[in-house]
Amino acid sequence: MNSKPLFAALALTVAFATPAFAQDMKTKSDDEKTKTKADGTMTKTKMADDGKMKVKGKTDKGDKMKAKTKPRKGEAMSTTMGTGGGVMVGGAMMTPDKDIVDNAVGSSDHTTLVAAVKAAGLVETLKSAGPFTVFAPSNAAFDKLPAGTVASLVTPEMKPTLTKVLTYHVVPGRLTAANLTAGQVLTTVQGEQLTVMKNGNGVMIRDAKGGMATVTIADVISSNGVTHVIDTVLMPAN
Repeated sequence: MNSKPLFAALALTVAFATPAFAQDMKTKSDDEKTKTKADGTMTKTKMADDGKMKVKGKTDKGDKMKAKTKPRKGEAMSTTMGTGGGVMVGGAMMTPDKDIVDNAVGSSDHTTLVAAVKAAGLVETLKSAGPFTVFAPSNAAFDKLPAGTVASLVTPEMKPTLTKVLTYHVVPGRLTAANLTAGQVLTTVQGEQLTVMKNGNGVMIRDAKGGMATVTIADVISSNGVTHVIDTVLMPAN
């Protein structure tokens, strides 16, 4: 049994307005433990304060899996800690006492993303308990899109499409760089999948259309999850 997709089936405590996701996945969670039922697979996940994660899975057919992950020695400190326990992004210090949205608002490199999140009505969702893993495109990433794309997406009539694109950048659970492995498949809140690629110590994310985004700043820790800054907007297949 391929265990990689099971790492992505972590809990989401708030339901997004995505019908397929709401129908196919049921979750129960508290601060440390998560139980998820999705596509005939029951997954139990436990995340410790030191970043270690235990995952157990069982399918309706009786297949079982068990796995453990932990940060590599010294990696958590180098990727998550800056002056005062935060990470500098867009000229501002991102700190663990703030939620994902409040940290993003402070970044001058993410004004387009923040505006898009507001237009899609996802602010309160991303300020909720989570936890969430967000792959956050920078302003430069949005600038790579064809001229007029962003202006079109933030209009009221394009809200469903914008929501689909933004939730494709969100994965349930708290996945730091230490938890991301080459070939790992992540199931997004939007319902489609992303694939983790590794190039030495670098992390890249491949979308459903074969597009590639590079993680330029990893492990921006917030109170309700973790953000990885990426240089390209990820696109779902549909």
